[in-house]
Parts: sequence; C-alpha cells; structure tokens
Amino acid sequence: MRVPLSWLKDYVDITLPVDELEEKLTLAGLEVGAVDYIGILPPESVQKRKQMKVGDLVTGNDHIAWEQDKIFVGRIVESKQHPNADRLILATVDYGAGDPMTIITGAPNLKPGDSGQKVAFATLGARLIDPYADSFKTMKLKSGKIRGITSEGMACSEKELGISEEHEGIIILPDDAPVGMPLADYLGDVVFDIDITPNMVRIASIIGVAREVAAITGAPLHAPMPTWETVDKPASDYCDVEIVDADLCYRFTATMIRDLEIKPSPFWLQHRLKLIGQRPISNLVDVTNYVMFEWGKPLHSFDYDKLLARAQSVGKEIVRIIVRRADEGEVFTTLDGIERTLDADVLMIADEAGTIAIGGVMGGLETEIGDGSTNVLLESASFNFINNRRTSRMLKLPSEAAYRFSRGVPSQLDPVGNIRGAQLMAELGGGAIAAGIVEDYPRPQETVVVPVTRAEVRRILGIDLNEDEIAEMLQRLEFETRVEGDTIWATVPWYRLDVTITADLLEEIARIYGYDNIPVTMLADDLPPQRHNWPLQLEEYLRDTLTGAGLQEIINYSLSTIENHAKLYPGQPDQAPDPGSFITLANPMSAEREVMRRSIVVSALEDLQRNLRHVDRIASFELGLIYLPEAGDGVLPLEERRLSLVMTGPRDPGNWLDGDPEPMDFYDVKGVLELLFERLNAPVSFEAVQVSYCGPRCASVLLGGETIGVFGELHPRVRQAFDLPQQPVMVADLAVDPLLPSYQQHVHLRPFSDFPAVKEDIALIVDEGVPAGKVEFLVRQTAGPMLIDLQLFDVYRGEPIPAGRKSLAFALTYQSPTKTLTDKDTAKLRRKIVGRLGREIGAELREG
Repeated sequence: MRVPLSWLKDYVDITLPVDELEEKLTLAGLEVGAVDYIGILPPESVQKRKQMKVGDLVTGNDHIAWEQDKIFVGRIVESKQHPNADRLILATVDYGAGDPMTIITGAPNLKPGDSGQKVAFATLGARLIDPYADSFKTMKLKSGKIRGITSEGMACSEKELGISEEHEGIIILPDDAPVGMPLADYLGDVVFDIDITPNMVRIASIIGVAREVAAITGAPLHAPMPTWETVDKPASDYCDVEIVDADLCYRFTATMIRDLEIKPSPFWLQHRLKLIGQRPISNLVDVTNYVMFEWGKPLHSFDYDKLLARAQSVGKEIVRIIVRRADEGEVFTTLDGIERTLDADVLMIADEAGTIAIGGVMGGLETEIGDGSTNVLLESASFNFINNRRTSRMLKLPSEAAYRFSRGVPSQLDPVGNIRGAQLMAELGGGAIAAGIVEDYPRPQETVVVPVTRAEVRRILGIDLNEDEIAEMLQRLEFETRVEGDTIWATVPWYRLDVTITADLLEEIARIYGYDNIPVTMLADDLPPQRHNWPLQLEEYLRDTLTGAGLQEIINYSLSTIENHAKLYPGQPDQAPDPGSFITLANPMSAEREVMRRSIVVSALEDLQRNLRHVDRIASFELGLIYLPEAGDGVLPLEERRLSLVMTGPRDPGNWLDGDPEPMDFYDVKGVLELLFERLNAPVSFEAVQVSYCGPRCASVLLGGETIGVFGELHPRVRQAFDLPQQPVMVADLAVDPLLPSYQQHVHLRPFSDFPAVKEDIALIVDEGVPAGKVEFLVRQTAGPMLIDLQLFDVYRGEPIPAGRKSLAFALTYQSPTKTLTDKDTAKLRRKIVGRLGREIGAELREG
C-alpha cells in the first residue's frame, strides 16, 4: 500500500521527521518496506544511512530531486506555431524570475494560441530524467537550436520528473498554482510503501493509516464521516435491492446519480492516484478507485440506462438488483470480454434479466460505464471474505478490490463508500444525487466487546499498567472503554474486524506502548529441568556425522507419483505397491506431486535426476518421513522416519592433476555407513541380499538380528527408468528409529592398558554362503573385552580348500588391562573361538 504523505496529512497532523515516522510505523506493526522521495531530497540522516552521496539529486527508485533554483511553477504567456516546423510550438513561459523565456515543445496538449496554463518549467542546467533511455538515466538540460530557434528551457512531462511513465504531454498544473514557486515545494512528496499483513487490511486505506498514525503519535485525527447534497426524488424510485443468499452477502447498498458528464479527472485527483500507482482513466472510474484507497471501500458503477433497458425488456418499470448464487455451469462475460463458466458457490449480482456482475470481483460487459454514460447506479456492498477469496482465485481475477474483500470489509463502511463516491461523482461530473440509499441488510454487523485485565497485561506482556493507562491506550485506537473492578471492557470500533478476543487487545496495547519499550525481563524462577529429546538429538547427530563425512543434506517434497514408485520394481510390476495403498491428494500442486511417498529412495532418485543435469558428482542424504496407511491406526498413516544416502560420480572432486578419477562404488557407501554405525555404537552386521532396485551388489543392514535397511548399487534398469547418466549410483535406505537405543547408550571409556598387546592371525574355513560379517560378529562376541582389534585381511578360494568353502583370515589383537597375556591365555581364547564357530556355523581352523 503506497501512502503519500501529503494525502495522509489531510486527515492527521504530522510534525515528525519522515525517518522518525517511518521508524514508528514499522515498530507499531505497519512495516514500511520503502520510502520514495518524489522531487525532494531525503533528510541527511537518511542519505547517510542508505550510503547515498549527500546532496546527490538521485534519491533512488528511479526518482530525482527537483532543484529549488532550476525547476519552478511556470505560466504560459503565449504560444504560437513554430515557423519552421508544423508539429512544434513556441511557448513563452513566465517563471517568476527575470524575463519570460521561450521554449520549444511538441506536446500534444499545448496548441497555438493557448495561454494562462500553469506548467512545470525547468531552466537550463536542470537535472531531469532522460525519457528516451531504456533504463533509468538522468540528463542535464542544455540550450539548443531546433529548426533555427533557441529553446531556453523545458516544460516537463511526468516522466522527466519521475512522477510516472507518462510522456505524451506536459504537466498542466491547477490554475491556483503559484508562479515562481519551486516545483519541489508545490508538488514534492514522500510516499511510504507499507507492507500489509493479512490481519491488517484495516490499513489498506489512507484513512486507515491516518488512524494508526494518530494513535501512535498522539496527533489529532481529522476524518469526519462524509456528507452529500441530494435532490428530492428518492433513490428507491429508481431501483430495488434483494439479497437471496445472506450467507455470502451481508449488506448491499445502492445510490443513484443522474446527468453526469464523463471527462478527465482534475489534476489533484489524478496526481494522487499516480502517486499510489493507479492510472487515471476518467472522472467516474477514478472516483471509485479514489474512494477505495481513501476509505478502503471498493465500489462498482453500473450504467443505469443499460440496467433500465434490461428491466424494461422483461416488462419491469424499475431496476431490481438480486444478489444470489450462480447456477451450476452458468456462463457470464466479465468486463475483460472473457466468458467464464461458474459454479454454484460463486456470488452473482443480477437483475431480473440475468447476471450483471461477480460480487466483489468484477463487473459485466453488458452494464459497464461507457463514454456515453450519464446515469450511474453506484454499488457498495460487503461479502463473505472466504467465498470472495475463493472466487477470485478460481477465476484468476486478482484486483485491489478483491484484495480487500477477500480479507474482510465491514458492513458499516458500505453507506460511507456510497455517500463519498456519489458526492465526488456529482462534484466532478456535474450530476445530481437521488435522495437516500437503497439497501438490503439481512445480517447487521455485530458490536464486539472484549475484556482485558491489568493482571493479564502483566502476565503476557511483562509490563505493569493500571486500568486508566490501559483504557487510555485503547481509546487512542478509538475503542470505547469502561472499567468494572479490575476488568476493562473495550467496545471494538466498527472498522476493526480483526479484534475478537483478549489476545487481540493485548497486541494493540503492546503496539501502542511500543514493542521497543517493553523491558527485558530475566527468568525469576529456577531453570526448568532439561530433558532429552532423543529422537531429535539422534537426527541432529546423524546430520553432523554425515556432513562431516562429506555428504550434503537435501530436503525433498514428501510428495511423489505412483509411476515413480513403480520404477523401483523393474520387470516386477506385481511387486510394486498397489495404487490404492497410497495417500492421494485431493488437489495436488502438480502432476508430479500427487501422492505421499511410500519410499524415501524415490525422492532421492527424483532429486538426482534433476541435479545430475548440472553437476557430475553428488553425495547427499535426506532425513524424512514415509507414509504407510496400512500400518497406521485406521485413521492416520504410520509416519516412519527414514534415512537415505545417494552417492555417484568421481570419488574425489577433480583437479588438474587427476587423469581419470575413479567413480564412487559400493565400498564408498559402505564406508560411510560403517563410520555412522561406529559413531552410534550400533553393533550392526551386513549380509548380501537381493532388492528390486539394487544390483549387482546389494547388502542388508542388520541390528540385533533385524533388518533395518539396505544399501548397494542402483540397478541399471532403475537408473535408466529415472533417466540418470550411465555411471554407478550408490543408494542406501535405513530406518532411523531402530538406531535410537544404540544412540541412547552411555559411552564407556576404557583406560589404556599398561601391558603389552598380543597379536596373532587365525584362518577359518567356512561355507561359501557364510558372510564374513557374521564370522566377525561371533569372534568379537566370543573373545570378549580381551579382543581389542579384529581385521579381515584375506579371503581365499581354491586348493586345498574344498569346493563350496572359503578361507577367511583375520588378524586378532589381545590385551589385558591387569596382566601380560601368555601363550596359554591366547591359546585358550583361540580354542574358545574355534569351538563356538564350529558349533554354530561349521567353521574349521585352517592348518598350515
């Protein structure tokens, strides 16, 4: 919302410097996103804060300062045809200093014989904006001859002064503009660009901001209710109003203005609209926009003669406005000429001949104001803001009016908008207003009364205010208050739809007191007991460990497609999840985000598909949820925490010394997982396994005999299905929650032993199908704490090892914390190990 300071000053006395007012507004919740200085220099403090060159004429945002000694209000003394150019005018301009000057202009709004017009006049040496440059650029006005005659200055357009993009003609100022006044003093302005949060639509108007400024600064507010002058004939003689669906339209008011003349709006109105970013069109259209930005009340104008002709076509004498839901499938042509098919939840403004507007969104083509319109029916209504927002989004018709309606416009503002709009139309178009307002008001706006206590203010805000101080702050915001005992009862102003509960009042008190004035309060009690959040701590530990191992965390959507899940089962469509087992979105954002994922690997491969187009190496992980409806409670699905790893590309980032870097393989992802489980003190083991999306090498991860995940090389057919490059891709998919008990264990530190270690090798012959990890697990478990290190250093197949068997050679290191181990001690441990492995897995000690 752009708020010109000059317009704001019509309703509230402002004496604060601009930068101080900007700060107060922001601290009170009206965040000022930008400040545009139109024709004037910012205060020196602002120039320094924004690191501007002090005194520089460029003020930022494509604006310049108008030099006080070079740009003035001028008056055309005479104008005549250039003797050597048909399209150029010679104009003599009095600018209040010295003799009048002659300028040459081709402006279409100045003709030979014109005189007396007030213009924005720039003398030689003035800094202006170059209107012909492709981007913002300033120029210095110089003397020059055009067709043999010297031009001594320039009558400026709005673009040359940075007011707007308009460059078709020169600025024609009001007749009362004082000749010789520096233009910066006459037209210079400051425009605040305020970011409006959804709950503060009350400030989407100049008067709304003025109320806030008055409350914040304590300055008096000058915003009386508008009045009008009407003729005797009542508006009810022209039309009638009926609301059929009161749940969607709370109030509908209409006013009749006759005998209007459509013409350009006066300069003051056009200039204000341009400052707030609106393009002036004509007096009748401009009035509706002006009232919307002044009071925050959108209006809509109908050509009454067109409405009357429609009524007469069905045998009626006066216009009857009917507010109803659209019929399912009803077709309506809006002002932009587009036919739109509507559903039964769209609110329509209709007459007895058919529909004429979409309530609060856009009018219809058949009843729009045209160049020949003279009689206007002015509508001011209030609608169900949720329905209005839905309609605007469904039809893709955003507008300033829909922005306000979709956040709530109070019903009591309807007649205010009608009176103000009708009076301005009558003043600017020379018309007459019919007496009274025609309305239907089935759901009167309720008066809201909210309590607050001194104790509640102290408890929530931490400030100690008495009842009178609280009441005074609320009264500054135009709340009516009464004190009963320790409770202040506040009657909410009619325009504050956002205040309904005590918490809303507390926010208002905090804003007026000043967020920056609320004291810092230290905790006056013992610190609460610190309790572990083990699941969260585990996630953070996993992140720290994996990023330390060189992987990058990714955060993917939890949404995917059934088709991408099926790609994990190449050649096995019967193994893919049943489409009915997915949680499907009723209104997905896109075709790629239709279902909640059942596998975290799918998201990892989708991410890989996108990113391998730009890089050749990725090592990443994701901690996220998968959604399994069949494992839930019948109402909600099971949300299982999973960890995925993806590694592909060269093992090391390339540099000029590398010839052909080796790609990452199975052992890279295995090494990362071994590091992770070691840090977690998780006694896992690995076993070869067959998984649909892995191959040729894949392993499962076992913890306590239970499978908690798998890892391996992505199957070539899956890689092809996801359109990945022809390079090895390693993936891992692990359940997170089974790792929690291991992470929660206390780490027991073992002191260094003062006694020497004993090392020996042992070779065991086992069946081909016995994993080395299982052998290692049994050896460690059997040897106990005496075994401090165990390494597999050789795997042998062949003579004299029988077929179907293999030899695994381990290096064992023993050490006692209390004595030096003897050969007898180590032999005893060896016999114990070999005996258990022989009983459980059929292992034999290899001799020789």
